[in-house]
Amino acid sequence: MSLTPAYPPARDLLKGQTVVVTAAAGTGIGYAVAKRAAEEGARVLISDFHERRLGEAADRIAEEVGCERPLTCLCDVTQQDQVEALRDAAITGLGHVDVLINNAGLGGEVPVVDMTDDQWHRVLDVTLNSVFRMTRAFLPHMQERKRGAIVNNASVLGWRAQKGQAHYAAAKAGVMAFTRCSAVEAAEFGVRINAVAPSIAMHAFLAKVTTDDLLAELSSREAFGRPAEVWEVANAMIFLASDLASYMTGEVLSVSSQRA
Repeated sequence: MSLTPAYPPARDLLKGQTVVVTAAAGTGIGYAVAKRAAEEGARVLISDFHERRLGEAADRIAEEVGCERPLTCLCDVTQQDQVEALRDAAITGLGHVDVLINNAGLGGEVPVVDMTDDQWHRVLDVTLNSVFRMTRAFLPHMQERKRGAIVNNASVLGWRAQKGQAHYAAAKAGVMAFTRCSAVEAAEFGVRINAVAPSIAMHAFLAKVTTDDLLAELSSREAFGRPAEVWEVANAMIFLASDLASYMTGEVLSVSSQRA
């Protein structure tokens, strides 16, 4: 019997809602959650900084889901003017934004003693500062409407240690803390802010930048003996974005089968 569950059927969890997803090109978590949002009845805008891959992702979602093609907007989440342009494009194209998925992140393996300032700052800028920029840009719109949900992509490394990941782990721990604090501020306006913390989710880019030995080691730490499928992480994000999680805010939901 396979330990990998079947792909879940749609239940219209986000029917009639609008969703914006960052870093949604390629085949990773961003793409998976954008596709799941479309399957759950949402109108979707996807963003990334890679134009060709972004267009291909929108085409695949439309074809695989059988929905209207998601809107697209190029955005480098490290640039405030581009973040604001993304917000404006989303509000113009979708009418309003119900859900924001902050998925952008950047890793890399390097020991602390060898880490340059540029490596440190780049990872924190893409992984942590982008969540701040995006939230700052979109939250007033949600607060004015007295509704909305933001879901941030954190990591179990925000809690746990791994060699060579000090910059990434520090950034993800920051995402967790930012999630909790911003959620308290947003609650009085009826806006929920939560995060997921995956352990390892397999996709093409991860395979490209990670050695087979490390992937095998990380998978061996999982109780199921395998990495998550990206759609399994996306399911948790869709849950937090939906009304099923109406009493959850400031929470970091672990998406992991790690023993420890």
